[in-house]
Amino acid sequence: MTDTAPNPLRDPRDKRLPRVAGPCVLVLFGVTGDLSRKKLLPAIYDLANRGLLPPGFSLVGFARRDWDHQDFRQIAYEAVKEHARTPFREDVWEHLSEGMHFVPGEFNDPGAFDALAMAVKELDASRGTGGNYAFYMSIPPKFFSTVTEQLQRSGLADRSENSWRRVVIEKPFGHDLKSAQELNDIVHRVFPEESIFRIDHYLGKETVQNILALRFANTMFEPIWNRYHVDHVQITMAEDIGIGGRAGYYDGIGAARDVIQNHLLQLLALTAMEEPTSFSSEAVRAEKAKILSQVRLPDDLSLATARGQYAAGWQGGVKVAGYLEEDGIPQSSTTETYAAVKLEIDSRRWAGVPFYLRTGKRLSRRVTEVAMVFQKAPHQPFSQTDTEELGQNALVMRVQPDEGITVRFGSKVPGTSMEIRDVNMDFAYGESFTESSPEAYERLILDVLIGDPPLFPRQEEVELSWRILDPVEEHWASQTKVDQYKSGGYGPESSDAMMARDGRVWRRL
Repeated sequence: MTDTAPNPLRDPRDKRLPRVAGPCVLVLFGVTGDLSRKKLLPAIYDLANRGLLPPGFSLVGFARRDWDHQDFRQIAYEAVKEHARTPFREDVWEHLSEGMHFVPGEFNDPGAFDALAMAVKELDASRGTGGNYAFYMSIPPKFFSTVTEQLQRSGLADRSENSWRRVVIEKPFGHDLKSAQELNDIVHRVFPEESIFRIDHYLGKETVQNILALRFANTMFEPIWNRYHVDHVQITMAEDIGIGGRAGYYDGIGAARDVIQNHLLQLLALTAMEEPTSFSSEAVRAEKAKILSQVRLPDDLSLATARGQYAAGWQGGVKVAGYLEEDGIPQSSTTETYAAVKLEIDSRRWAGVPFYLRTGKRLSRRVTEVAMVFQKAPHQPFSQTDTEELGQNALVMRVQPDEGITVRFGSKVPGTSMEIRDVNMDFAYGESFTESSPEAYERLILDVLIGDPPLFPRQEEVELSWRILDPVEEHWASQTKVDQYKSGGYGPESSDAMMARDGRVWRRL
């Protein structure tokens, strides 16, 4: 008797069926935190609503609360109703909530983890989850080692031939190279590298992934994506909010560790990397690591970096406090809320092209973008007055909030005179596609449950990023003064001066 032909609808090349996770349990540590309430629980519901979770999928919350299962379901219900991206459907919620369970306990309590082990085994029997467990650590980094050791001691981390275990770690991955290596050693004692998923939610955004599509699916950009045409690159993540209630986390960390070390250096890697042999996780990660290993800091960091703290001012018509006036921030704090750095890449493609990275809070508006600014035309047969309103050509990849791509170029103004002015050609995701982009956490949680890691930085990338940032942090540690900048403005004057020394200016926020 011959083998039956494989089902063509299960061919991975067939786009008619989406990828659906197999039977599994997701254990969520830190389920009472803001991230869980605003992002993770709604993302799990949205995945269920889109039919991307298996019928027996189960969610177990673990936290220091005296709750029963029903309390947890109620908290999750309220989070989903408030923050879910897709419409609320009672039938989807009923089915999802049946698999929601709660285990109370402290991270240092062995008995709580024994109870957790019993709970997931019961779910294997009642829900058919097959012994497949993903552990999501939405907790402060100081608890990573404790929870990892408890997972090992209780046997929860032990996998068999027919089941898997995966651990998800939220950033930050350490606060410098040494602590990142120590954290990695702790997690590696329990989980192999292929089972460790380090979450950088920016990599789950559609527009970040579109950088790869823009470059490698189109032939019109690659010939100009190099030092012969590009003058410089600006990578920006600006926020119009302050630190909010994050004083305990933020003070001592600062903007550079919080954003540049992960989000912005990952955007730099995707923008500057060479074409991978495929979009497999190994091929993409190898090219990103290669670029990060080629990043160089300028010799004089006092001229190539800038930092600042937001001062009191007005934002959106509302009077706001300065960083040093926020609850929980000591008056002597030198933690920066704005950071800018100039980097160079030691490769044939990018030699001599500066990459300027900046991030800040309480700036004029919220925007994340990668702007590739091109060289000026070498010869212009126009008079100075013809082109006085003409800037440099630019390709701007907007990550948020209005996701899309803008091309800026010069065009003749209608009329009898030859006057050239900048104009924009715009592509917006929301206008070109009928389907709205999923939240980053939807994509990333699904990738964890499926076991697909291309969008997750591996340890080599984490360490390379810290090697870039550590000298900057050491330089700043030797400085006692932090520039103040007006809330609702564009950052400290030292940042503008850094650009002016190179004869360049920041793009206007």
